[in-house]
Amino acid sequence: MVKYCGYLVRNELLIQRAVELGHPRPVTTEDHMDIIPLAARDLMGDTGVYCYTKLRRVKTPKGFKFWCIAFSSNDPHERLPATAPSEEKYLALKEALQKKGPPQWYQAS
Repeated sequence: MVKYCGYLVRNELLIQRAVELGHPRPVTTEDHMDIIPLAARDLMGDTGVYCYTKLRRVKTPKGFKFWCIAFSSNDPHERLPATAPSEEKYLALKEALQKKGPPQWYQAS
């Protein structure tokens, strides 16, 4: 079972960020699939984590699916570290997302 260590990001946060960047609100599923990675890349770039994170779909223990900006994975094919990141690597993203604790581990969806 593949797992990722990162921060959950709600679709609406990414859509709002894309709108703020000048993109129209998505209407179709295809629009969502185009705009969400763009907004996530912008967020990862602004917080300085773009070079060592990946955007992945995960599910919580209760089965809810979210986007996750992942710092680590237990899958060696992901080319991410297998251990949780140091605070200096995730602090800017944590503050931007207004999260309270360190990144958590989630199952890939």
